[in-house]
Amino acid sequence: MRIPVPRPRSLAGQLFGMQAVLIAVLVAGYALFTYVSDRSQAEDAAGRQAVAVARSVADAPSVRAAIGTAAPSAALQPYALRVQRDTGVDFVTIMDPRGIRWTHPRPDQIGLHFRGNIDRALRGETFTETFTGTLGASVRAVTPVEDDDRRVIGLVSAGIKVEAISKRVQGQVTALLAAAAGALALGAFGTYVINARLRRHTHGMNAAELSHMHDYHQAALHAVREGLLMLDGQYRVALINDGGRELLGVGGDVVGRSVADLGLPAPLTGALLASGPRVDEVLLTADRVLVVNTSPVSGGERRGTVVTLRDVTELQSLMGELDSERGFTQALRSQAHEAANRLHTVVSLIELGRAEEAVDFATAELELAQTLTDQVVSAVGEPVLAALLLGKTAQANERGVELVVSEDSSLDDGLLPASLSARDLVTILGNLIDNAVDAAQGSVPARVTVTAFTDHTDHTDHTGGSSLVLRVSDTGAGVDPAHTEAVFRRGFSTKPAGPGGRGLGLALVRQAVHRHDGTLSVTAADGGGALFEVRLGLGGDTEGAAGPGTAGTPGAPARTGPAGRAAVGGSSSGGDA
Repeated sequence: MRIPVPRPRSLAGQLFGMQAVLIAVLVAGYALFTYVSDRSQAEDAAGRQAVAVARSVADAPSVRAAIGTAAPSAALQPYALRVQRDTGVDFVTIMDPRGIRWTHPRPDQIGLHFRGNIDRALRGETFTETFTGTLGASVRAVTPVEDDDRRVIGLVSAGIKVEAISKRVQGQVTALLAAAAGALALGAFGTYVINARLRRHTHGMNAAELSHMHDYHQAALHAVREGLLMLDGQYRVALINDGGRELLGVGGDVVGRSVADLGLPAPLTGALLASGPRVDEVLLTADRVLVVNTSPVSGGERRGTVVTLRDVTELQSLMGELDSERGFTQALRSQAHEAANRLHTVVSLIELGRAEEAVDFATAELELAQTLTDQVVSAVGEPVLAALLLGKTAQANERGVELVVSEDSSLDDGLLPASLSARDLVTILGNLIDNAVDAAQGSVPARVTVTAFTDHTDHTDHTGGSSLVLRVSDTGAGVDPAHTEAVFRRGFSTKPAGPGGRGLGLALVRQAVHRHDGTLSVTAADGGGALFEVRLGLGGDTEGAAGPGTAGTPGAPARTGPAGRAAVGGSSSGGDA
């Protein structure tokens, strides 16, 4: 048979029991102290009262006169009873110096010897004592009666029974016990209310369970790779895990600091300070793309905010590459469609017996495609950029935009340093071209011009060496001078929002440029539209000719757009079947 082990009491229950016992002990101790103190005070008061009565009787001239008579009791007994009744004492005894009573509340005790000490009184002193006499225990005072020569001719004793003193204290003790019971009940009720609230906050768990939960909480907090940030009601950092510190790029002790003082980008700070929830909002830091979710914590009042952070920098880059691949796929599909049309044309010419014209037609198409490839590769020898430009040319052509590579472009293979990754180049140039195509679409003529070259005379970068210059211009409406800074912020766009949102491409461009300590600017292009320029340091002098762009103004673009349309996207004889 298994004996059930009782569950330890909750922390609130343990505190309640401890506080109840503590309050009971304090109240009982106070009550006992008060009782002892009151009884002592009552005895002192009784002693003072007895002394006052005894001295008054001893100083009365009638008492001294009666002592000198032959029968003192006859005059002194009525007087003593009257004083006893008027002063509230229990007895007034007048006696001769030998201690023989002349007066007593009980007449049968007159003439008998006084029970108590009289030696000090015979020496002329007045003193008090507690003594058990014929009436029981009493607090009494004994004082001498002196004649004019200061000879002791008699003694007076006045006293109050201890029983009477106890009755006086008993009334005070009753009131004291009532007050103590009220204090105990009030303390118990207050303790119960406080501990009921504590029980709700601790969910009825005991100290060991709370300790274990704290350990699990800390282990889980630092085990998750995602960033977790908790803010209090004043938007101060209450808790942050290792992932949150890494993703936000903050170090040191940030707990207790306001979010506004962490030096985060303005859009990210605004999202963290927002009162409403944020769901899967994409925001940028200096070198990361984050998905931010915020959820207010409230329980009748705002208590804080829980923030989760996910790093999607790599995912965003992969999505950009996927978009490029999707564009290449669409271009290949279009090319396959156009190739089928051209093949049908060649077959038809052969069937008509015009073999020479069929050969000329096919050769011309191949020459156009090769011309486009040769022109792009000769201008941009870097394979990643060349492939990107060929793909974007086809994509732009599909949207009715002519993408041309300027004759000023000159970029040899192997020129780029290892620190400048191909992914970042695709992010920068690909987003600039996509943005330019969006802007140029619908304009007449719809054209995007790309220039890429190295500038050996540029000394704006930290290395003091050569720079890679990328320029993308379009024939769109251009950028309002008032928006030249805002255009690079996450979420800013002049175009309608699409399914995936707007205003992220240029923000990613600026992030990548800043990551490589480059510069990014936008100005008005010649003939209208916008001109975006990126300069990235190459880390030193680089062999290769700098294009004419070193003079600061790109030359006339090479007209590769029509060849691109014929070779890649095609708007020639075939069209869309």
